[in-house]
Amino acid sequence: MSVLSPAAKRVRQQLILEIVGRYPVHSQEELVEMLAARGFPVTQATVSRDISELGLVKAPRPDGHMYVAPAALGREATATDTRLERVLASSEITIGRSGLTLVLRGPRGSAQALAQAIDESSLREQEGTLAGDDTVLVLFADEDRLERWRTRFRRLQGLPPD
Repeated sequence: MSVLSPAAKRVRQQLILEIVGRYPVHSQEELVEMLAARGFPVTQATVSRDISELGLVKAPRPDGHMYVAPAALGREATATDTRLERVLASSEITIGRSGLTLVLRGPRGSAQALAQAIDESSLREQEGTLAGDDTVLVLFADEDRLERWRTRFRRLQGLPPD
């Protein structure tokens, strides 16, 4: 699994949540070091994006300000779907299926933006995305994840579930 793949990103972000839940993390640099020690060599910029996507905040603690997950503060994370919603609003995207793969088709040249918006969204059930010119393949490990994803995606499109 490449450290750049969407699956690796999900694992890395889960690890970040575990780290900030167990250890005091005062800075992004500390988090970079802790991730590298666990086999995830990433840059500070990557950690900064992860912190933002996970909704981590710095909160005062007896040992100083530390990163904490929203759940530790009694609120839910607000993963951003804004970019995906914009992409979906600007293009008609159709959904087909082949086995455990959803086939998303849009206008020519739209696939890269759609795949990136999916990868950056709160949609997490997929194993990964693969983009061509007008087609994005969304890969799933099982039927339940595929159906949950499709239902949420259609909701983001402003459509009722199938």
